[in-house]
Amino acid sequence: MNYLAHLFLSGDDKDLRLGNFIADSVRGALIRLYPPRVQQGILLHRLIDSYTDAHPIVAQTKERLRPKFRKYAGVVADVFYDHFLASGFHHYSPLPLPTFAAEAYLQMQTEPGLLPERVLHFLPYMVRQNWLVSYAQVDGITRALQGLSSRAKFDSNMEVAGEELLENYGFYQAEFERFFPQLQAYVHEQIGLISSSA
Repeated sequence: MNYLAHLFLSGDDKDLRLGNFIADSVRGALIRLYPPRVQQGILLHRLIDSYTDAHPIVAQTKERLRPKFRKYAGVVADVFYDHFLASGFHHYSPLPLPTFAAEAYLQMQTEPGLLPERVLHFLPYMVRQNWLVSYAQVDGITRALQGLSSRAKFDSNMEVAGEELLENYGFYQAEFERFFPQLQAYVHEQIGLISSSA
C-alpha cells in the first residue's frame, strides 16, 4: 500500500500514524531511536506490506500489471490502490479526504525532529502538491507514477501506468474493493496485538 493507505490504517493514534508514515525510511536498528509507540507504527507498516504482498487478490492485480511493468508491478498496484481509497474515501472514513490530508500534513510538519532525512526532503513537495488529495484523480495518480518512473533504476514504463488504469479501471477497482476490507480487519487485529504486547 502507498502513503494514504498507511496513514489511514493507523486510525486516530498519532504516534502509530507517524511510525507507519516514516517506516520505509527507517532501516534496521535505527528503529530503536524512536519512542515505543512510533516503533509499533513502523512495525505495523511492515505487517501491512507483508500481508498485502502475500494476498491472492493483490497477486491478481500484480499479475495483470506484470507484462507491462515487470518488477515494478507491485509499486504500480500500491499506487492504484491508493487511488481507489482516495476516490472512495467517503466509504471508509467519516472525515472528508481534504480534512484528513490536512491533519496528516500538519502532524508531520510539527514533528520534524522525528522525521528521517528522506521524509524531510519529500514532505514539502507532498504538502505543496497535495499528493494525498490528488490521488483521488487519475491525473494525480499519473503524475505520481511519472515521478516514480523518473527515479527508477531500471526502465519501468510507470510513466504510462495511468493509461493502463483507465483501460482496465473496473478490474482494478473490483480487486481493491474486495481486498481492502480484509486488510482493514487484519490491521485492526494487529493493532490490538501490538498494543497488548507493549
